[in-house]
Amino acid sequence: MSANGSAAGDLEDALVIYTDGACSGNPGPGGWGVVMFHGKRQKELKGGNPATTNNRMEMQAVIEALKAIKPGFCGKTVLFSDSTYVLKGLQEWLPGWKRRGWKTAAKKPVKNEDLWRELDTLAQTREIDWRWVKGHAGDAGNERADALAREGVPRRPKAKRRPRKKAGL
Repeated sequence: MSANGSAAGDLEDALVIYTDGACSGNPGPGGWGVVMFHGKRQKELKGGNPATTNNRMEMQAVIEALKAIKPGFCGKTVLFSDSTYVLKGLQEWLPGWKRRGWKTAAKKPVKNEDLWRELDTLAQTREIDWRWVKGHAGDAGNERADALAREGVPRRPKAKRRPRKKAGL
């Protein structure tokens, strides 16, 4: 059985990564989660930002996953994401943005350019099989990455309550 619960032979010896981002409000506090499988080993990562967007957290999850790959690893890497924004950005839009000096086809600045540049640099260091997975559809790896992303969302501190004055005292 592979990390995603199927008997897909192409994942047998691969480093399989699931990433996800979450946001409480958009913008608002957000979190990212990563679950990595290689053989019988599993590694989980999570983090967050008190003021961000869902797209930034989706991107941050992929960045953190790629940073976590051991420098000497040269095996097959398969990364699953439920973010079409991240996958289309990497596979379709990025070359045009770079050609146009980080401008969109409409000549507007690329949103999240800082993260796209970092992601581009990291993605060029290895060959990655990018795969889309439908979110919230029962895929065990995606569900775990989603749970980690939600855990990574910074919680706002609860306001201290003032003690009530008792009537008549």
